[in-house]
Amino acid sequence: MATSPKIIAIAGGCVLALWVGALVVGRVHHNSALATETSANAIPNVAVLNPIQSPDKVALTLPGNIDAWYQAPIYPQVSGYVKMWFKDYGAHVKAGDALAEINAPALDAQYAQAQADLNAVLAKYHLAAVTAERWRAMGQSQSVSGQSVSVSNANEQSAKAEVDAAQRNVDHFAALEKFKTIVAPFDGIVTSRSINVGDYVHDGGGNLNSTGSASELFTVADVHKLRLFVSVPEVFSYILQPDITADVSVPQFKEKKFHASFLTTARGYDPNTRTVTSEFTMENPNEVLWPGTFASVQLKAHNETAHLYEVPTSALVFEEKGMQVVVVNDDNTVHYKKVVVGRMADTSTEIQAGISPKDRIIANPPADLLEGDKVNVTQPERGYNQSGFGASE
Repeated sequence: MATSPKIIAIAGGCVLALWVGALVVGRVHHNSALATETSANAIPNVAVLNPIQSPDKVALTLPGNIDAWYQAPIYPQVSGYVKMWFKDYGAHVKAGDALAEINAPALDAQYAQAQADLNAVLAKYHLAAVTAERWRAMGQSQSVSGQSVSVSNANEQSAKAEVDAAQRNVDHFAALEKFKTIVAPFDGIVTSRSINVGDYVHDGGGNLNSTGSASELFTVADVHKLRLFVSVPEVFSYILQPDITADVSVPQFKEKKFHASFLTTARGYDPNTRTVTSEFTMENPNEVLWPGTFASVQLKAHNETAHLYEVPTSALVFEEKGMQVVVVNDDNTVHYKKVVVGRMADTSTEIQAGISPKDRIIANPPADLLEGDKVNVTQPERGYNQSGFGASE
């Protein structure tokens, strides 16, 4: 039986109505979901943590430089040519051991001249002494005038003064003659030799380099004990206390630790680096460590502020009112707390007042977060929190 056109029109109208209804329902559901998502996104997700108490011990790792207990660059005191050197790199020497010998013919001639001058003035002095003695004898018998005796005595004294001056000149050149032999100033090791046979050296320095500066002939170092120098940043200089200890690592002994004892500090900061030079001592009985070695120094000291609490530096908010942290209340609203900041480091900061150990502090508060805003507290991924700070319960 043929379908009536009226029935077909009614069926088409129903299908169209159902399609329009489905579109309307879908649009309403989409708008509702979008509104829900927008509302959820308007509340920021934050990670919170509790303050931790400062540790009893403060630990810090810094670069250091190991130097010899004594180290002396040795320069010549006479000019001449190197006749021979006797000690090479790494040689163990005792105080007074000959390191090199310098041939100085000009000095030898000056020394001989000084001795000849001394002999000449000695002869004049002996003559003046004999003459004065005779004049004094004649003066006692009133054979000559008192003036003549006084002149004779003055001539004797003048000749004696010339002898003393000539003797001092001889002593001077005699001392320089001893400097023709270069000797070790103390027991140690030769760490540098900058001369060869035939080199010309001059008074006060060795060979002249390209800039005209004099170089030393030898360097001798006493390494039975070592000095360790560490530049400590100003913010951490409080750890330089008498009971501080240092564990030292060096590149050539990666698995070995050396101990260093605190000796002294410069008690003044370098304005360019804002650091203070501190000095430690290290025993080196087998001479396994060499001067000039780079060291990684781990410093440990008692923490005088162990009663205080620390928070991540990223949790601090810098405001005109002062330093603040953002605390999450029980109803997940935020509150800005003013705090008193102590020592600051890259990762953590000491808080002297303003927080309690149970405060839930936002680790990295958003810049647009306002007082009383709602937040979602989330559990961060493992490793997200800074070292030493655990997530709040």
